[in-house]
Amino acid sequence: MENQVLTPHVYWAQRHRELYLRVELSDVQNPAISITENVLHFKAQGHGAKGDNVYEFHLEFLDLVKPEEEERLNKLRLESQGSPETLTSLKKGYLFMYNLVQFLGFSWIFVNMTVRFFILGKESFYDTFHTMADMMYFCQMLSVVETINAAIGVTKSPVMPCLIQLLGRNFILFIIFGTMEEMQNKAVVFFVFYTWSTVEIFRYPFYMLSCIDMDWKVLTWLRYTVWIPLYPLGCLAEAVSVIQSIPVFNETGRFSFTLPYPVKIKVRFSFFLQIYLIILFLGLYVNFRHLYKQRRRRYGQKKKKIH
Repeated sequence: MENQVLTPHVYWAQRHRELYLRVELSDVQNPAISITENVLHFKAQGHGAKGDNVYEFHLEFLDLVKPEEEERLNKLRLESQGSPETLTSLKKGYLFMYNLVQFLGFSWIFVNMTVRFFILGKESFYDTFHTMADMMYFCQMLSVVETINAAIGVTKSPVMPCLIQLLGRNFILFIIFGTMEEMQNKAVVFFVFYTWSTVEIFRYPFYMLSCIDMDWKVLTWLRYTVWIPLYPLGCLAEAVSVIQSIPVFNETGRFSFTLPYPVKIKVRFSFFLQIYLIILFLGLYVNFRHLYKQRRRRYGQKKKKIH
């Protein structure tokens, strides 16, 4: 009779503190799942490799299962054939394409700025906005998707760091540079665009490879390291652009307004720019702290053994 017992296909995946099992059955009915000492027992009616039958298996672990760990049995999920794999493939394909488009966009900016600098020298600083703005607009508008992905759970990225970077960059790009022609010819535009693109040409290909479960050690190290000098430099360049824009906004009066009667006080936009400078460095602290934790989790700190 033992030869008549049908065993389903079981897939095993393991992380540091979690174990995942996927039993390849569809239309499952009356599943019986239990753990006895160090053995996981499974039995259910369902459609598997041998058609619609009763399938069962017993999986022996190397050690006893702690009683409290039995509550985490929900990590074993019964999945219909094809549908979860299809959804996972679509998700990975979508994220791969998004990261690919962003990588190509920022690479185009980085390569063009580098080539122009070697050909034109310092003269390339002053027309950076007019030659690179369209692509930067495209990439930064597309980056809204990244924050949405984090907010709805498509990616595991925390929402706040994504939102801080999105709002900060778009404020500099659309308000400081985009609305003031006087700012578009300044050299600081070059340094802002260059630091942004340098960070992203390593970040997005890292995410691309993660979508297909590949880990290139050199790229991984660069992704978790280049931000250390580039994020403060980028923040400094953004702060310089804001400081340089204050007299321009004061002179033009753009975005300034007068409070209604009886106050009748004129509020200059430069007042909000000064507040933004404080927020800018607070945002740098939040993102720097987040990235530092990521790097620490990835590489850890080797504890010295005390003899």
